[in-house]
Amino acid sequence: MENQDITSAKSPSLPPPPPLHQQEPDPKRLKMSTTATSDDDEHTTTSTPRKQQFKRRKIAIFFAYCGVGYQGMQKNPGAKTIEGDLEEALFRSGAVPEQDRGNPKRYDWARSARTDKGVSAVGQVVSGRFYIDPPGLVGRLNSNLPAQIRIFGYKRVTASYNAKKFCDRRRYVYLIPVFALDPSAHRDRESVLASLGSGNELFKCFECSERGRKVAGLMGRRTYQLGMPTNNEVDNLNSEDDTKVESTEGLNRNTKSEMETQNCVDNGTGDTEGSVQNESTDLNVGSWDGSERQVNGEGNRFRDSGFCYSAKEKERFNRILKHYVGSHNFHNFTTRTKAEDPAAHRYIVSFNANTIVNVQGMDFVKCEVVGQSFMLHQIRKMIGLAVAIMRNCASESLIETALQKDVNINVPTAPEVGLYLDECLFASYNQKWKDSHEELSMKDYQEEAEDFKMKHIYSHIASTEQKEGVVALWLHSLNYRNYPDLRFVKNEDTIDQKNNNEVPNDQKNNSEDTIDKRNSNEETIVIDSEVKEVAE
Repeated sequence: MENQDITSAKSPSLPPPPPLHQQEPDPKRLKMSTTATSDDDEHTTTSTPRKQQFKRRKIAIFFAYCGVGYQGMQKNPGAKTIEGDLEEALFRSGAVPEQDRGNPKRYDWARSARTDKGVSAVGQVVSGRFYIDPPGLVGRLNSNLPAQIRIFGYKRVTASYNAKKFCDRRRYVYLIPVFALDPSAHRDRESVLASLGSGNELFKCFECSERGRKVAGLMGRRTYQLGMPTNNEVDNLNSEDDTKVESTEGLNRNTKSEMETQNCVDNGTGDTEGSVQNESTDLNVGSWDGSERQVNGEGNRFRDSGFCYSAKEKERFNRILKHYVGSHNFHNFTTRTKAEDPAAHRYIVSFNANTIVNVQGMDFVKCEVVGQSFMLHQIRKMIGLAVAIMRNCASESLIETALQKDVNINVPTAPEVGLYLDECLFASYNQKWKDSHEELSMKDYQEEAEDFKMKHIYSHIASTEQKEGVVALWLHSLNYRNYPDLRFVKNEDTIDQKNNNEVPNDQKNNSEDTIDKRNSNEETIVIDSEVKEVAE
């Protein structure tokens, strides 16, 4: 007890034990960029590997496609579309995660232009937020796409970029065969019959919709005079009725003889030698010279044909196309859009046809149109009416009439095969972000785009016309039976006397047609096989 007290009394006077050695805490580590790593980080990474994480990036993808076999660009349930195939390729290539598959809104999907059924494109652009790592996205995309869809590349863009909203202008090209502008080529049956005995008799067309319809008294007499097959042989040819393709040697020989001996008939392809050699010449890329040339004063003359796209014809065609330039109400040049709808107002920057393109021995006029945006069928209808005027089926003043808001006119629609989207333009975006982002244009992909255009688009346009005569078939529909509104002229005048001479009397007596169908609630029936196309 005593010892305990002594100990308790002495303990406060003892010095405290020496402190144990303690390790100081590590200083707080600084945030490192994703591109810099310390030695410890490298050691940790090699010892315990982790799955690499990638970030989504906003990009603009440049690509091209041949529209044959597709129901247009825009995705449509139950239809084969360019957009549908592209979305699937993005998923298979790792650019889109599983949870976003089939839901483009989740990755900010946008397209610069919506093309119609069968229409191609060389400079199409889409945008979205995608995984672009690991490198090689373009190769992976192309490996998951058919040959008729090619990805050229992509460029990083701003977070707010939208391929549709930021596209200032769009340039389209329509290749129209030169023979389509010849007023005497591929006339309808009524015009052929009306020409009998006039001293300017027209031939029936063998290779399109008029085959199997013999013009009595015309073919036998002419073939005998021109050293062609006898009358019986021609009758046998004509009796082979409504087959879709006539490729017999005798038929090609007849067509060639006709073309060599008269100046106002075309053989359905615009090139007699090319037609005769169809059976022995493979219509592939190798036969395509890809040449383009400006039309000079002497003009480009068809082989074995009297018609040529001379300086005079070029001046007239460009004058017709110039009527479309500017801001107009194009309600007559589309479908399902009323005149009162603000969407019917469109602005055309330029429209010209100055270049001749030779594809597989066939000459085409290259019609280039630049505009802010276009409606469904708008370009094809503008071309359709312009061709009808060039062929003297309508007055030039009909364009100004068709652009009026209070007038309803049925306008011909040119075939889709010759139309393609050439380029989407982003001038405003490039000017604003030129110091921090790459320029959005086709300059970096020009060579690839040209090769694709030659291999897939131009060769398809030429071979389709040579094999099927799509434009030649369409030309027969440009008559007053199918389009009575083509008779309408400003101030209620009749069409030129020159054109009236080519129209049968029974049609001239029925020329009183009411143009304004909106007030009378009447509808004119027009042959149009494409009313079910995907809406633009």
